[in-house]
Amino acid sequence: MRAVTWQGKRDVRVETVPDPGIQEPTDAIVRITSSGLCGSDLHLYEVLTPFMTPGDILGHEPMGVVEEVGAAVPDLQAGDRVVVPFQIACGNCWMCLTGLPTQCETTQVTGEGMGAALFGYTRLYGAVPGAQAEYLRVPQAQYGPIKIPDGPPDDRFVYLSDVLPTAWQAVRYAGIPKGGSVAVLGLGPIGDMACRVAQVMGAGQVFGVDLVPERLRRARERGAETFDLRSFDDEKELVAAIRDRTDGRGPDAVIDAVGTEAHGSAAARLAQQASALLPRKLGAPLAERFSVDRLAALYTAIDLVRRGGTISLSGVYGGMADPIPLLTLFDKQIQMRMGQANVRRWTDDILPYLTDEDPLGVDDFATHRVPLSEAPHAYEMFQQKQDGAVKVLMRP
Repeated sequence: MRAVTWQGKRDVRVETVPDPGIQEPTDAIVRITSSGLCGSDLHLYEVLTPFMTPGDILGHEPMGVVEEVGAAVPDLQAGDRVVVPFQIACGNCWMCLTGLPTQCETTQVTGEGMGAALFGYTRLYGAVPGAQAEYLRVPQAQYGPIKIPDGPPDDRFVYLSDVLPTAWQAVRYAGIPKGGSVAVLGLGPIGDMACRVAQVMGAGQVFGVDLVPERLRRARERGAETFDLRSFDDEKELVAAIRDRTDGRGPDAVIDAVGTEAHGSAAARLAQQASALLPRKLGAPLAERFSVDRLAALYTAIDLVRRGGTISLSGVYGGMADPIPLLTLFDKQIQMRMGQANVRRWTDDILPYLTDEDPLGVDDFATHRVPLSEAPHAYEMFQQKQDGAVKVLMRP
């Protein structure tokens, strides 16, 4: 089959690799019909290269058609149309039954001290072959795949794999009071969708912050009040402008949908680049023990949120040596919630919104749809924020 493989920093290629097959009774093989390109994939493209191996298959936002199932997968059969969550979980362990499939005790990558295995996402999360490919082996298929009806186009459901549950959890974790206010930092796919989810959940004021014109326009057209970072001399001016819209207090909640790709510390960027340039045996331990994120967005969230408010982190941070202003967090009585989205925890709540009325705007959420063969260009375009690229779908 053809698949998108990682070969080095900013080097992805479409190559012919062996077809996957059933290895365990709980496996399924899915023929991929759509697969998303995620901001988290860009971490592998540049920042997290010490944890990658040449030939790793990328991608974790798939949907497709079941081709084959193992003997212990009773509820799927060949021909079923499914969305596959980005995390791999059993559905039966204590963590899964508690609503935390990201911490699944069956698939935890204990050798790396990490949570549940993920598709296409470094050895830290199991180095499981990913979904930017023609076929995907799906472990724990007795629980993970979400069956969807035939008929509507892929765009209606593909975001159940990651974007929708990640944005949904970000808003739920934010704890926005009915009619309250939320600021979303970063209007990439997750931040954009978080603005939409916040509105359908009843937020009275939704503020979106970014510096990419296309992203700002999309959020504004969907009802968010947008703030262009380029219009302010510094973070303090931005905070003051949003506080002016919230009676001087600041928003009830702030969602940081930026994470480690935030514009900010040049020193942090240098540290990321240095670890990526070292041989993997040296670079990986350095990145694990001494990695520092660019924390501009998180610092802005801490400054911006009202006293007694909540910060919800959906952007991925990987630093182990990050300086966190605990005194400010304590003094302001800020609550923080974070983590990978627990996909199956939220999908039943989200499905009623994927109707013909399309209140979340999923049908036209993608800005680009490209064949799998154009993956190298798609990665470069998305990473460089070219051609208005906000969300890219690949089709084998």
